[in-house]
Amino acid sequence: MTTHKILRLVGVGAFALTLTACSSWDGMSSRQKATVTGAGIGGVAGAAISGGSVLGTVGGAAIGGVIGDQVGKR
Repeated sequence: MTTHKILRLVGVGAFALTLTACSSWDGMSSRQKATVTGAGIGGVAGAAISGGSVLGTVGGAAIGGVIGDQVGKR
């Protein structure tokens, strides 16, 4: 399997997980919604900055989730 196919598979998996999380969106608090949104934006930004690196994507999602959690505390 080439790196391009692996990255595409990871992206599709992340998208599927995001859609699953959105199914329970109505039951989430504003802090939880901010965390999920931050993780999604951070993951996309991490992938873009690192050129599609899995580590960059996961790291961006983790950092974005933490930032979203802190923003949602208000």
